[in-house]
Amino acid sequence: MRVRVFYHDKCFDGASSAALFSRFYRERVRDDVEFVYSGLLHRAGALFDEKQFDGDENAIVDFKYSSSPNITWWFDHHESAFLSPADAAHFEQDQSNHKFYDPAFKSCTSFIAMIAEQHFGFDPRPVAELVHWTDIVDGAMYDDAKSAVEMKAPAMKLTMAIEASSDRNFVKQMIPLLAHHPLARILEEPFVAAVLPPLLERHQRSVEILRQRTEEKDGTIFFDITDQDLEGYNKFIPYYLHPDSVYSVGLSKSSFRVKVSVGSNPWSRREPAVNLAKVCERYGGGGHARVGAISFDVTQNEAARKAASEIVEELRASVRGQV
Repeated sequence: MRVRVFYHDKCFDGASSAALFSRFYRERVRDDVEFVYSGLLHRAGALFDEKQFDGDENAIVDFKYSSSPNITWWFDHHESAFLSPADAAHFEQDQSNHKFYDPAFKSCTSFIAMIAEQHFGFDPRPVAELVHWTDIVDGAMYDDAKSAVEMKAPAMKLTMAIEASSDRNFVKQMIPLLAHHPLARILEEPFVAAVLPPLLERHQRSVEILRQRTEEKDGTIFFDITDQDLEGYNKFIPYYLHPDSVYSVGLSKSSFRVKVSVGSNPWSRREPAVNLAKVCERYGGGGHARVGAISFDVTQNEAARKAASEIVEELRASVRGQV
């Protein structure tokens, strides 16, 4: 039995969701199974290659919905979970009891844990540490920006490694460990321990670059680092540098996309009034009410800059309107 698990790549919650789903499936569905992991990234154009849906069962976790009949399991918690109204209708009509959605959950991992326990009798206690930290990481539930940027906890170091690693097999190698080992133990694995020192150095460099590049006006930070190899930067650095901000909008670039990241300061004294998922959806992106993103083709620099500029102006106007 071969189960292919598609997960949100370069994301701690995505990797943890794949790990928890695999453990649940093996314990409560069937144990004679081989798992194959495939990372998915938001990009301009088609998100799925249906030729990859080649398992005896195919699962998608922490990523948008696919109406393909070959997808047999689906879990997500993003507000922008459906690419079209037709996909949303397809999900509503599904009778499999294997596809689940709830945007109220901080992390997809905690959502899977709840569903697996309540619907299938899974015991989530052995993965309690993983569930706890995915809620903190994906829900931005740190005590303050300083603790989010200093990254002393094992989960924070693993998040950094997952987001920044350029090795396509790195996360796939980590997923089985996340399902069965304490997070501190995973840090000691040779393939993880080897990448941490250069990544921590890169993190410190990114703090200094963003210190130079970020500009805050009317409660909204803007920065452009498309000329830097920093797409996997720590998303809380802008709030660490500008603690009085409400929103941030950043432009970054990788080999396959230009990304507009839109976020809100979890520690702001002013309550964010704009649903960022809805803003990003207008440009073909999505996310959550408090954080979202838009992916443009790598050749669409100007379109990405135009979108970022429009969003910055919209958010700054919103903050001015609250004063």
